[in-house]
Amino acid sequence: MASATGTFEVAAAREDPWHVVDDEPRLTRAGGSQRFRGDIEGEGVVEWLACYVDGGARLVGLQRIDGTLAGRRGTFVIEATSDHDGRQSSGTWRIVRGSGTGELSGISGSGGFDASGGRSVSYRLDYDLS
Repeated sequence: MASATGTFEVAAAREDPWHVVDDEPRLTRAGGSQRFRGDIEGEGVVEWLACYVDGGARLVGLQRIDGTLAGRRGTFVIEATSDHDGRQSSGTWRIVRGSGTGELSGISGSGGFDASGGRSVSYRLDYDLS
């Protein structure tokens, strides 16, 4: 299994509440676009569902990456989960089986990210191209 590391920059972001009731967790939809650098070079888009509770949030989402990895061009989709403590986020990734296209067809793997605040986020991805 190969490893990829680098950063992505949050280029645009939005968030829309869909359930806000006193004394209940706030639920929102969020999303945005990213620019990947490092072992992955390309563009990403992500859609999140978030549940805010106790000063933090739990998020689940899908992220699509379009670019190059190990010199191969294509796209793939990541299933993402994240915890936000009010200041920073960390998350896990799992590549959705069958989502790879082009030269990234057949990609599998997992990884994650760390966002210590601001627009720059570090990532790591262990993957197999079979």
